[in-house]
Amino acid sequence: MTRRYETVFILTPVLSADQVKEAVVKFKQTLKDGGAKLLHEEDWGLRKLAYPIQKKSTGFYHLFEYEAEGEFIANLEVGLKRDEKVMRFLTVSMDKHAIAFAESRQNRKAAKA
Repeated sequence: MTRRYETVFILTPVLSADQVKEAVVKFKQTLKDGGAKLLHEEDWGLRKLAYPIQKKSTGFYHLFEYEAEGEFIANLEVGLKRDEKVMRFLTVSMDKHAIAFAESRQNRKAAKA
């Protein structure tokens, strides 16, 4: 049974723009290879962290919203843990309220653009 998930990961700030794009493409391909359906993606850019991680105070944030099987999430998280570019990540299973909020957020962004 597929469920809807949201994964946010933070990449180290010492990367160049090309390296950040490479990492994002790599994780997109991981989603595709695992049979996940990518629904939405957001690049939040370079942001200040709430607390230092690995002696760094900023990081490149990126969000993926997708549908996938539960078993796939473990494989994705192993890939995120093994990548040196990733400082932190969080995967959340979305309930109906989170889905409604995400869709309204996307609609507001589309209306602004």
